Amino acid sequence: MRYVLLVAVLTFFSCGKDRVVLLPEINQSEITEINDVSAAYLFYDETQKDSLELNRKNLISTTNWLVNVDKRLTLKQAIPYIKFLQEKKSNSSHKNEKAKNYFSCNDISLKNLGFIDFTDLIYHEESSENYLSKVSNLEYTEKTKVISFNLDNDISLIDLNSKSFISQSSKENLLNNLKELDSIETNIYLNFQEDLSFQDYITYKSLLLNADLEFAKISNKEFLHN
Repeated sequence: MRYVLLVAVLTFFSCGKDRVVLLPEINQSEITEINDVSAAYLFYDETQKDSLELNRKNLISTTNWLVNVDKRLTLKQAIPYIKFLQEKKSNSSHKNEKAKNYFSCNDISLKNLGFIDFTDLIYHEESSENYLSKVSNLEYTEKTKVISFNLDNDISLIDLNSKSFISQSSKENLLNNLKELDSIETNIYLNFQEDLSFQDYITYKSLLLNADLEFAKISNKEFLHN
């Protein structure tokens, strides 16, 4: 078995069968090198649009895991498999508490690999009808806000306490809007539309990693809605 990495395209050779993962692109990654790794692959099936294949045969529970997700997959397709991998590692009898989980990306600024840490993320698959009621059952303050990421660069900021709309945003304005929410005891939950591509998801996640928040905290609980 061997691997060939061409930055944006990762080709996997196994048992005489070639599979390709188109990695999601980011502009700049804070993490560019990881040691002691094993990898999993979520392949996009071009012949069957709504199906995918997970290859996890060589994962070692005590290592850092690189999860290579094809950017064409939707969150609805990818997240259940990502949750499965998280649970598999968490429930392993041979755990390394220092080992982490990362998404592999194509860092276009460096023309090399970059990585996003998702070790502590907790994904909740919820319908749009149940989303707000689900979050409202969690611990939150009167200053809790929701950022809802939808198709076509549609980003909404919502006041969870009053269930009222705050403002519309976009990729270009998101960081400025976040600064306006930056106050003591403000918790921010992220709500992603399940039909977003994994590329869209990584784009938003990389933006949020650049948010210079002094007081507000972005929750590690993320929600999907239809």
